[in-house]
Amino acid sequence: MKIIISPAKKMQDASSDFEIRDTPLYLAKTKQLLQRLQRASYPELQRLWKCSEKLARLNYQRLQVAELEKNLTPALFSYVGLQYSSMAPDLLEAADLEYLEQNLRILSGFYGILRPFDGVIQYRLEMGAKLVGATYQDLYEFWGAELYTELYRTQEPVINLASKEYSKAIERYLAPNDVFVTLEFKEFDPKRQKYVQKATHAKQARGQFVRYLAKQKVKTLEQLKEFDELGYRFVTERSTAKKYIFLKE
Repeated sequence: MKIIISPAKKMQDASSDFEIRDTPLYLAKTKQLLQRLQRASYPELQRLWKCSEKLARLNYQRLQVAELEKNLTPALFSYVGLQYSSMAPDLLEAADLEYLEQNLRILSGFYGILRPFDGVIQYRLEMGAKLVGATYQDLYEFWGAELYTELYRTQEPVINLASKEYSKAIERYLAPNDVFVTLEFKEFDPKRQKYVQKATHAKQARGQFVRYLAKQKVKTLEQLKEFDELGYRFVTERSTAKKYIFLKE
């Protein structure tokens, strides 16, 4: 099976404990995006990034000297955020990391699809960013069906742990026979008297779920339902073949 997750906005240079295994699959297309970004003015980039002046300046300066072959970090260890801290990939064993290398894919507005040990630079470009080029109006159009095609190249089930912003790049191309299962983590909200998905807790749950998959070497859809960490449990009556619901009281 293949598991898809979102990247994080914040990035870091990881320690030298983890070696790069390969270059990203779509590096030629990433070069096109880099050139487009480097031609952009600072005001245009600030609007694109929708961030503070301080962050915009930092990313603008980083962009001017960016080279796709230098100062690389394995993708899985380059992102900083709740999902990745909950996953704690630096604490996984070698066999767990090998499982993720074979099965986990990180969707990226800049790189398209990343394997855990692909070498990446620090960048800021969300999939939903309104970047316009000569032949595209946004990044969904830029990437087109390529990410979907790569993901389903071996016709394996795809487990969706990505946010809507990123999974949208895949879902629009799904064929009737494609197995695409979205996982949702919800908790009871006493004020609203219903189960809701809270962004912060959902990110933590997604990271913990990836860790669970790696530790258990999960291979089947049925094994997904056995996850019972962080107080969540699979609820059959609320789930469908395309959406697995995990609830926390």
